[in-house]
Amino acid sequence: MASSAASAQRFRDSEQRTEILRQELAAAIRQATADQVPQKDISEATGYTRQQVRRIVLAGEAETDAES
Repeated sequence: MASSAASAQRFRDSEQRTEILRQELAAAIRQATADQVPQKDISEATGYTRQQVRRIVLAGEAETDAES
């Protein structure tokens, strides 16, 4: 059986991988939006609601505006 410390480290590693994948998915959603893929299609592909897709896109726009 794995030690508690090893289990905790595996959990932290999985959290980091999840965050990276979440950011990659958000970038892909923003790119699909820029490529004029219908929001309905993005929602179906990701399992996110259309509102979640809108929030991701708007958050990306806010980040871009903040960098300018």
